[in-house]
Amino acid sequence: MNKAKNTSSSSKKTGTKTTKAAKKTNLASKATTKQAGKNPGTKAAPTSSRKQEFTTRSGLDRDSLREDIKLHLRHTLAKDEFSRTPWDEYRSVVLTLMDRLHDKWLTTQAHYHKTGVKRVYYLSMEYLIGRLLDNIVVNFDVQQEVADACADLGLDYDAIRNSEWDAGLGNGGLGRLAACFLDSMATLGIPAIGYGLRYDYGIFYQKVIDGFQVEKPDLWLRYGNPWDIVRPKIQYPVHFYGHQGMHSADNGHIQYSWDQTSKVLAVAYDTPIPGYNNNVVNQLRLWKAESDTALDLQSFNQGQYIDAVRDNQLEQNITRVLYPNDKIFVGQELRLKQEYFLVAASMQDIIRRFKNQTDDWEKFPEKVAIQCNDTHPNLAIPELMRILLDEVDMPWEKAWDITVKTMAYTNHTLLPEALEKWPVSLMRQLLPRHLNIIYEINRRFMDKIKGTYGEDHGKMSRLSIVSEGENPVVHMAHLGIVGSTKVNGVAALHSRLLVENMFHEFNELYPDKFTNKTNGITPRRWLKQCNLELSALITEKIGDDWITDLDQLKKLEPFAEDAKFQKRFNKIKLNNKKVLAEIIHENQGIKVDPNSMFDIQIKRIHEYKRQLMAALHVITLYNRLKDNPSLETVPRTVIFGGKAAPGYTMAKLHIKLINAIGTKINHDPETSDRLKCVFLDNYRVTLAESMIPAADVSEQISTAGMEASGTGNMKFALNGALTIGTLDGANVEIKEEVGDENIFIFGLTVEQVDELRRQGYNPYLYYQSNPELKRALDQIRDGFFSPEDPGLFQPIIQALLEQGDYFMVLADYEAYVKKQEELEQVYKNQKEWTKKAIYNVARVGKFSSDRTIKDYNDEIWKSEEVTLES
Repeated sequence: MNKAKNTSSSSKKTGTKTTKAAKKTNLASKATTKQAGKNPGTKAAPTSSRKQEFTTRSGLDRDSLREDIKLHLRHTLAKDEFSRTPWDEYRSVVLTLMDRLHDKWLTTQAHYHKTGVKRVYYLSMEYLIGRLLDNIVVNFDVQQEVADACADLGLDYDAIRNSEWDAGLGNGGLGRLAACFLDSMATLGIPAIGYGLRYDYGIFYQKVIDGFQVEKPDLWLRYGNPWDIVRPKIQYPVHFYGHQGMHSADNGHIQYSWDQTSKVLAVAYDTPIPGYNNNVVNQLRLWKAESDTALDLQSFNQGQYIDAVRDNQLEQNITRVLYPNDKIFVGQELRLKQEYFLVAASMQDIIRRFKNQTDDWEKFPEKVAIQCNDTHPNLAIPELMRILLDEVDMPWEKAWDITVKTMAYTNHTLLPEALEKWPVSLMRQLLPRHLNIIYEINRRFMDKIKGTYGEDHGKMSRLSIVSEGENPVVHMAHLGIVGSTKVNGVAALHSRLLVENMFHEFNELYPDKFTNKTNGITPRRWLKQCNLELSALITEKIGDDWITDLDQLKKLEPFAEDAKFQKRFNKIKLNNKKVLAEIIHENQGIKVDPNSMFDIQIKRIHEYKRQLMAALHVITLYNRLKDNPSLETVPRTVIFGGKAAPGYTMAKLHIKLINAIGTKINHDPETSDRLKCVFLDNYRVTLAESMIPAADVSEQISTAGMEASGTGNMKFALNGALTIGTLDGANVEIKEEVGDENIFIFGLTVEQVDELRRQGYNPYLYYQSNPELKRALDQIRDGFFSPEDPGLFQPIIQALLEQGDYFMVLADYEAYVKKQEELEQVYKNQKEWTKKAIYNVARVGKFSSDRTIKDYNDEIWKSEEVTLES
């Protein structure tokens, strides 16, 4: 009994019930049955009379894993069955897997070094990794072996899994994409390293109290991170402040330097990233800021403790916290420090590795490809130029040629206001040498424009890297375009809109520079790991090649109308819904019916993603049921999840509204058995792994032209949910792949949105002409959902009716409601619905991140794919 209580307590910390994992994986439950009642440290009975052979530290069989887990518990952690905790059990499993990873990791890196292959360096400020244990076990393909080994020792594998905290080093899609890319690079055997920052605090822990979002620190490192290895001998100085120096060199040329700087140390922490079952282990290297100066003992001895530690703490603050995804970072010195800290440390590490191979700088682009994930790492361009000019003493033209051939930039937004800009005043203070290099880059770029277009000052102003005026800024996107060999968007529509609208003048100047790389997701985590039953069914029918070649899923198409396959497919979906229903009940105290339609929208809370429109639809459904209790409708559970940036007041008010709607509806006895509205707090990767397999409907309803790509849409479709969405982001390509009849598209197109704005969009006309919409908005305005504070949601109404409804919620509302009615009619015909769901699974092979990474490598990086034998 004590052990059971211990396990439950551990799992509850992460907000995920232990039984959820057991039901989802069916691994531990199978294993524990065989070894029920055994004490930890008790060796399992041999399966035959033959003496057992164990391969410690490297074997991936059940017996070898068991022996090493036992050894680590006792000899590494000094724990026995009386003193161990769930965290100790978790660490012993991690240490056992790390032994295997280290062996393959060293072999992989030695091969890269020996063969001199071109390396790919992926720079990203965010990596939304989630939990690693399941991911590592899946990529080693030893899910059952690890569960069995744990059971042999009397350990509950599901409790062990739930002891791990999500590594939330990202705000959303950008960071999750980076994590998927690392997985695919390793699986394809691309010699790659991911660089990022080891934040002490990741994205905030979200609590919903009285319907309001409350942010709490994310203490993901409270017990340390057993997956990473600190490299105290790999540390680099990173400089800030100071001034640019000039002096004459022996050859008479002017030599520049960066003088009287302040210095911070970057210390490396490495996390192994294994490919799927291919012996390749790449790495994610995260930098932590440490002080370069020792404690001021004189001040300390005089009792001035604060003065003694102040400088040390200020320097370490650089990697203290992940910035939330607020609308702008302008003026925030710490954020700019973080971006340069990442770039400077990574560039020194890249050059060290390059110089271990050769001193021939001409070969730098042949050995190094640097991919900047969004504008945040684009300071790598002036940083590489600074090193080549000031430290290597290379002529400008040669240094610029090497830099452009080496760098590539991924754009992730269509919103001009979201493009990063830094005040010249801040950059002059913090990075004076880099600012002067940027000025020179811009001067030469302006000369190019004049040479092409003449004295077109309007064009020069629009394209300039440095703006003019009283408060000039550096446009980081412009710097990325000018200083990179390739610039890519992340979906076909996004890339088209970039070259037609936001960057069309750059595209005229550099017609071969822009390209598309549609985002993707790793099928290892987003199907094999998170939906074990469905992945097993797929493997049973078509084999397991789909795990690394997702196009193989097309072989499922003949089963789409097969009655037996449909029955099994639906049973798996119901099982997943039962798991999610249990999570909802445990975390929210709300009982939902697994047989109802699960209609799910999970993503960052933002006005352009239009959670508000889905909330208005819930109100409309509620009103219809209240007006006509005998109305024949499909029981529906509408589930939301996502975090709003702490400073985004309107998004946080949307969260409160959704919870207020849920409170009203879920407690109404006349409707609660037919309609529920739930907001699950602290949305994260681990929670997504339970929500996505359970979804019937995937809500992808952003304003057309505002979502660059999205990857949640891909994950839902891969797990058999049908999409209701606008023609935005990757929805366009999903529609092309799955077929018009297997997706529910509604609303204004990009062109129609632009045209409506030009004509003069008047949301009040839509409000007056649609009685259901008017009623819903009036209820919100009049306090129907907030009787204790009737004016609480007035800002929402003002944004929609008085401030122009910029995201066109009211313009798309009627089309959305009608498409939901069409969707519901199809859902009533479960045979037809299931056929469409199976077609979604079968036809989304294009959206594997393996395909995305192969596209990057074929066109931009041009590295070789390495194969390693075991």
